[in-house]
Amino acid sequence: MRIQYRRLRRRCEAVLSTLRLEPPFSLEELCAHLSALRGRPLHLLSLPSGVAAAGVCGLWLATGTDDYVFYEQQTSRPHQEHIILHEIGHMLFDHPTLDMPGDPALPGRLVDLDLGLARHLLARTDYTTRQEQEAEMLASVLRTVAVRPEDSRPAESASEWEAALGLSRVP
Repeated sequence: MRIQYRRLRRRCEAVLSTLRLEPPFSLEELCAHLSALRGRPLHLLSLPSGVAAAGVCGLWLATGTDDYVFYEQQTSRPHQEHIILHEIGHMLFDHPTLDMPGDPALPGRLVDLDLGLARHLLARTDYTTRQEQEAEMLASVLRTVAVRPEDSRPAESASEWEAALGLSRVP
């Protein structure tokens, strides 16, 4: 198992090295760089509620002209970023199209995209396949090695929380 993990991590690091983007970089810089490399726009969009309710938290859709990464809206910003990085992992590994799980009407709920143009459609639902493991590992490698957090400052300081909870005296 440990050897498989190391091999997978090395494959992910090799893919990361092909980006030729000096870490650390922001998610926005990564997306702009990928868009330039692929010669096509990369759009980040929140998943429609019906799709999210079906159990999908991320989706990559590649048409003949654009890439679309959909992510769960009702989660934390770090989780949203991880979902986006996971879908970018599918993109960078150039994973082939998978059948959509569950609801056959699911693709029709994705805004006004012409799904007839789709070359890749990947739904993120579990991590049992090699493709999902590759995408998940690449997302983790990107997150820990390359992508800097948008704002590493905590939303509230500890003293503000303590005051709000009545655990400390406000001067």
